[in-house]
Amino acid sequence: MAASFPETAISTERLLLRPLAEDDAPGLATMMADELVLAWTDLPHPFTESYAADLARSLAPAHRAAGRGIVFAVTEHLTQRLVGLVELRHTDWRLRSTEIAYVTAAWARGEGYAPEAVLGVAQWLFEDRGFLRLEMRTAAGNTAAQQVAQKIGGISEGVLRSAWIVRGESGEVVQESRSDLILWSLLPEDMENPEADAAQAWPGDHRYVLRD
Repeated sequence: MAASFPETAISTERLLLRPLAEDDAPGLATMMADELVLAWTDLPHPFTESYAADLARSLAPAHRAAGRGIVFAVTEHLTQRLVGLVELRHTDWRLRSTEIAYVTAAWARGEGYAPEAVLGVAQWLFEDRGFLRLEMRTAAGNTAAQQVAQKIGGISEGVLRSAWIVRGESGEVVQESRSDLILWSLLPEDMENPEADAAQAWPGDHRYVLRD
C-alpha cells in the first residue's frame, strides 16, 4: 500500500484547512472563475460546480489515497467562508519532499491568508509528518505568489525555463502562452528564527493546531 497523508485538518490563527466537502462546490466554482486563477493555474476551465463536487467526492480523496498529496479547503474561523484551496502534489515519500500550490478567492486577497495557510501546512509537514523539503513553483509574472514564497521564508533556487503555460481569455477563447517558472524551496531550518520579535510578527507567526 502506498504511503499517504492522513485525512486531517489544520487550524491556524484565522483559518481552518480541512478536507473538501460537496457543499463547497458553489463556492469553489465561483472562486475558480476569476481571471487570475485562469491565468496562473492548471485547473480546468470552466471550473463547474459539477467538477467541484466530483473533486470533493472522489478526485481529492483518490489523490490522497494514492499518496500523491492532499487537498485542503481553506476557510475563515470567524465566518466559515471559503477563502481558498491548498494542494500538496508530486509527493516523494523517500525524499520526504512535496510541492505546494494554492488559490485564494479574489475577495480575500491582500489579507495575508495565503502565507498563513502555506505556513500552517509547512509547519504540519515538518513537525508532524517528518518532511524535509517543501517546494513552490511560481510563474515568472505571478508576483503575488512570489511574495507569498518570500514571506514564509522560501529560498529561490533558480528558473525553470519555458516550464509552464499561462492562460488569458479573449471573449470566449482561452489563449495560452509559455512561461518560465521560479523554483522556491523551504526546509525545516529555514523556519527556525529564535530571535524573532513576537510583537512584530505577522498573523501567520504561530504554531498550527492539528485536528484529527
